[in-house]
Amino acid sequence: MDARSIIAKLRDGGRPNADELKWFARGLASDEVTDAQAGAFAMAVLLKGLGDEGRVALTRAMRDSGMTLSWDLPGPVLDKHSTGGVGDCVSLLLAPALAACGAFVPMISGRGLGHTGGTLDKLEAIPGYTTQIPVDRLQRLTEEIGCVIVGASGEIAPADKRLYAVRDVTGTVESIDLITASILSKKLAAGLEALVLDVKVGSGAFLAEMDQAVALAEALVSTAQGAGCMTRALITDMDEPLIAAAGNALEVIEVMETLTGTAVTTRLWDLTVALGGEALALGGIAADAEDGAGRIAQALEGGQAAEIFGEMVASLGGPIDFVERWPDRLPSAPVVMEVPAPLEGVVTGIDTRAVGEIVVALGGGRRREGDRVNPSVGLSEIAALGEEVSPDLPLARIHAANDAEAEAAARAMLAAVTIGDTAPERPLIHRRIG
Repeated sequence: MDARSIIAKLRDGGRPNADELKWFARGLASDEVTDAQAGAFAMAVLLKGLGDEGRVALTRAMRDSGMTLSWDLPGPVLDKHSTGGVGDCVSLLLAPALAACGAFVPMISGRGLGHTGGTLDKLEAIPGYTTQIPVDRLQRLTEEIGCVIVGASGEIAPADKRLYAVRDVTGTVESIDLITASILSKKLAAGLEALVLDVKVGSGAFLAEMDQAVALAEALVSTAQGAGCMTRALITDMDEPLIAAAGNALEVIEVMETLTGTAVTTRLWDLTVALGGEALALGGIAADAEDGAGRIAQALEGGQAAEIFGEMVASLGGPIDFVERWPDRLPSAPVVMEVPAPLEGVVTGIDTRAVGEIVVALGGGRRREGDRVNPSVGLSEIAALGEEVSPDLPLARIHAANDAEAEAAARAMLAAVTIGDTAPERPLIHRRIG
């Protein structure tokens, strides 16, 4: 068995079998497969496809290319994955809320790239928080606290790390087969019993059109279940930022306000409760999604989720008093500027991708892997769709490192927002798959 024959089989319209895909994944992890062969494989998959069985086989092969976790716990091992958006900080509430309900959540997350933010970048805005830990420590902390949010180690799905880097430079990122295998190989390596997926659609999503989002959600659900993990997906709206902030520390502020009940963000609360309800139902803790949603809401309202979040932060090097003193612990930008609306009316449209790009331009995101991120910059108090605005009411507040960058961000924000008489109503959750 060799890489060239497997690539040729795909090129000619054939479907590699499970053994061939397992060999290729191991070759990616061991460097027996070259970068050129990895790129040719990715392009062949993009153009010819793997089919349902091949997608499951590739996902399993990439999952098994490194260490896989096993658990002996008194509750189900659950997780959530989002396809990414702007102002999407659900994971920071959902993981501790699930843990408070009796689940165990070893959440392996990623960093932001381009206009979408990354969960690890948000957590690293908390001074001292460490996102890279050995697998044995991940398991121990998950057992002790109930949830841990960290990055993937080199031991987890190494084939995916290799193939992901090649896809980024070969124009093959858009392949649903490869997206599915990439997302699920890391998640399933964590030994999950059930997984809930948040597939975004709209101007700020990776996939802007509904048919694309549905196709990805269906592929993710069928593949995960084919690989033995109960899974459900919600297709959720990203035609505006999920919360009124975009930028790492600024998003953590809204998370902490919602966790502690000081100023609850409704869209963030509602989506967290909905995703959590689905996860608890899949894991057998709740009778159904409605029952599960009620349990998640109770964990948030009662403060149990905030307490577990504080334990997780302290265990990973953050301040031991973060839940009590978070306003003093998070970094702030030296320049803050309001962006007044140019006229009176209501917000009828937001180019959400442009909002994410503003954060990147301010230094709060990265254009290429390895770029440093300034955790303090971004946007806050972003006007929502349908919100009334006027020259006396700001569209947003800019947090920047200097005056010039703040002024550039203000101009970009004005260009990203449309003001008119009435705004279309858009549901937060468009569809449920699985």
